[in-house]
Amino acid sequence: MDIGIDGRTDKASLTRALTLLPAMALIVTNVVGTGIFTKTRVMTCNVGSPWLVLLAFAAAGLLTLAGALTFAELGAMLPRSGGHYAYIGTAFGRFWAFLFGWMETFLDGAASIAAIAMVFAVFLNDLSGGALSPGEVMLATQATIAVTTALACASMHANGRIFAVATVLKLLLIVGIGGAAFWYSGGSIAHFAGNAESVACADVPASARGGVAGFGAAMIGALWAYNGWADLSFVAEEVRRPGVTLPRAIIGASVLIIALYLFVNVGYFFALDAKTIAGLPETASVAGAVLARVAGAGGASLLIAAMLISTAGALHSTSLSIARIPFGMARDGLLPAWLATVSSKSRAPVNATLVVGVCAGLFALSGTFDALSDMIVFALLFFNGLGVASVYVLRRALPQMDRPYRVPGYPLVPAVFIVVSAALMLNTLLSAPVRALAGAALVAAGIPVYLYFARQASTRAGKHPN
Repeated sequence: MDIGIDGRTDKASLTRALTLLPAMALIVTNVVGTGIFTKTRVMTCNVGSPWLVLLAFAAAGLLTLAGALTFAELGAMLPRSGGHYAYIGTAFGRFWAFLFGWMETFLDGAASIAAIAMVFAVFLNDLSGGALSPGEVMLATQATIAVTTALACASMHANGRIFAVATVLKLLLIVGIGGAAFWYSGGSIAHFAGNAESVACADVPASARGGVAGFGAAMIGALWAYNGWADLSFVAEEVRRPGVTLPRAIIGASVLIIALYLFVNVGYFFALDAKTIAGLPETASVAGAVLARVAGAGGASLLIAAMLISTAGALHSTSLSIARIPFGMARDGLLPAWLATVSSKSRAPVNATLVVGVCAGLFALSGTFDALSDMIVFALLFFNGLGVASVYVLRRALPQMDRPYRVPGYPLVPAVFIVVSAALMLNTLLSAPVRALAGAALVAAGIPVYLYFARQASTRAGKHPN
């Protein structure tokens, strides 16, 4: 039996079942969602030039890689459930760790699962020719959340196999779309010399077109497509040989995703010129336009099938990884103790997984997850920066700890991530102050919850000084 962080004895514990390839697959299937199929259009409107779109994807990829390199050191040193939660808590204390866990579990995590499940149901309806009523789409959304939650309650070994299958399918889809764009679209290399400056792009404000502001907006779009790069750290306690596997998986998956994104975007611009891409309707996707050129009317069905597979994989990996945060919080006495229960059969935190699924279902019913996600972008930037900043504190405070991996380019690499994150926070605060402050208020709403559980934990510690 394992001894929990707060000194309690657990009847069942998590098992280290994730090896290198499934760990990489978890990252890939979580990151590669709908962004790579949809974001190139608006990014082309932002910067006008195909080369600048590619530069934005490369720059955003390098930024996420800087974060990934830092998290590789932190994860190898502190391979605990919760990722950011463990790093922030060790470096800056339980208060900030709790606020991160509160936001990521009950706000961003549950809302993201709800949004992805809704997208999956909409794609399913599209594939059926629009045969589902709005009520049936909602039922499909709830059923999707329920099935995904049930899968996430299975053993990590079984889930690792699902990650691997989903990743192979996603890789085949992206390589297939990029390959089709090169060999079957009748495109031209001359497209890379064009620009989209004269295209109206009615949904993109003039302030987000051209110059530094336009490139910054394109970076935000690219970063959205890379979102999820840190989620392997949430399940670090279930990674086999974490000191070796975590760095290799995080870095390997990040480099692979950057290469895939650049490859498929080069294919997009080879198949279609910049004006055509920028002129697509707001609801259209560049991948869909490329497939329509290659496969005619059947291209739309191919894209919908690709989106279904992509969203299903992202939904599954998100549901599983997010549940490890409330599990870690409960084990530390910052949430009800029953959330720290581990199934004796699957060795998974079933109760925490079910709670996340229930919260996601409620968000789907409320329909408020899109606005919520927009509001907490500011908080996400803050906590990502705080997680990376942990490496500076822990190197000074815990120099004796074993560090199987050290971030190369220290202290510059983490600093780049923190500075850029701060700049994006400032941009968010200036461009959307109401939503930024509303997001901060939502996070602050967790303070009374923290005070309650922190007081309970202190009371227990007083009775049981061990």
